Amino acid sequence: MNDATPHADSRSTAGLPLRRIKVLDLTVARAGPTCVRHLADWGADVIRIEPPAAGVGEVGNRDGFDFQNLHRNKRAMKLDLKSEKGKEIFFRMAAGADVIVENMRAQVKYRLGVDYESVRRINPRIVYASISGFGQDGPYGHRAGVDQIAQGMGGLMSITGEPGQKPLRVGIPIADLTAGNLLALATMMALFQREETGEGRWVHTSLLEAQVFMLDFQASRWLLAGEVAKPAGNDHPTSIPTGVYPTADRPITIAASSPRLWGRFCEALGRPEWLARPEWSNGEGRSRDRAAINQAIAEVTSEKPSLHWIEVLDGAGIPCGPINTIDQTFADPQVQHLGLARPVEHPRLGAQRVVGTPINLEGIEDSIRMPTADAGQHTDEVLAALGYDTAAIAKLRADGVI
Repeated sequence: MNDATPHADSRSTAGLPLRRIKVLDLTVARAGPTCVRHLADWGADVIRIEPPAAGVGEVGNRDGFDFQNLHRNKRAMKLDLKSEKGKEIFFRMAAGADVIVENMRAQVKYRLGVDYESVRRINPRIVYASISGFGQDGPYGHRAGVDQIAQGMGGLMSITGEPGQKPLRVGIPIADLTAGNLLALATMMALFQREETGEGRWVHTSLLEAQVFMLDFQASRWLLAGEVAKPAGNDHPTSIPTGVYPTADRPITIAASSPRLWGRFCEALGRPEWLARPEWSNGEGRSRDRAAINQAIAEVTSEKPSLHWIEVLDGAGIPCGPINTIDQTFADPQVQHLGLARPVEHPRLGAQRVVGTPINLEGIEDSIRMPTADAGQHTDEVLAALGYDTAAIAKLRADGVI
């Protein structure tokens, strides 16, 4: 790693795998911050650079649930990248950085003069990570993109919802989140390669690429079998029975489509005679007759409460579970055991809980080290480490650079 300013509380990153990495975060909205959150959570010294004007590029209220969850474990500074002085400071920081992450519209970084080639000239070791709506070039390269547009153009909305009903978005920004996750992976791949070559590189993805990638078997179903998938509601598109079924109190979800699971399932429900029905004897037949199978299952499961069926089916090795609301999810004993709600103390907002990382590295503690910083909270600290004295910092502030 290049020489860089130590973390504001470097002791708290001891033992974390990315503690040697310094990241400049130019991201806004969600996809880019999702990438940076992975790096920050695992020890990278992240400096989030925001424009001096309040509220630019923020997701909702800065003190609100979304922003506080996205930007923990980072330092924050204000810097006007449109000004020459601001650009000069940025390049001084970039000279000692390992990673820069941005998700501006593809051409904006060139207009600002902070694109990969410009940074690479002063730091060839830089890993420059970008997310755009549709790709860095091509017929849509100039377009702005947001999650719902990618869900629509990437095919997801056409297969989401009930058969015969209008297209439906999924309930999370899956294109944003997936693009951020993939960019974090690409960043680590480039850092790993840099260990061998000594040089960084530009890595990038887009919301559209991420969404098409996430079509997964529905995409290969078209590419390899020529089948255009349609919405299947709560049924699995190809594996029956997999779906949502009523009980005496609330619905549960069940997956019992393989030959072995189907046999166990019929026995667990007390319907061994289903195994003798020739039209239900294989996956293709069960898929063709899914409506009748679902109705037969519903008639049985409706007789007893959800907990009964979950215990019975789990005992038979059948994947099953309740359909939780989000409060019920975080009250679930397994979710609590996994520690997915992580505590952090904000000096101004008090005790908080944010969503923990789903990545586990045995023997390494992954607690939230720092709450989301206030806007510009670490500006003076970062500039002082670059060699700016108190008078120079005051002049930059008076000139609107910071």
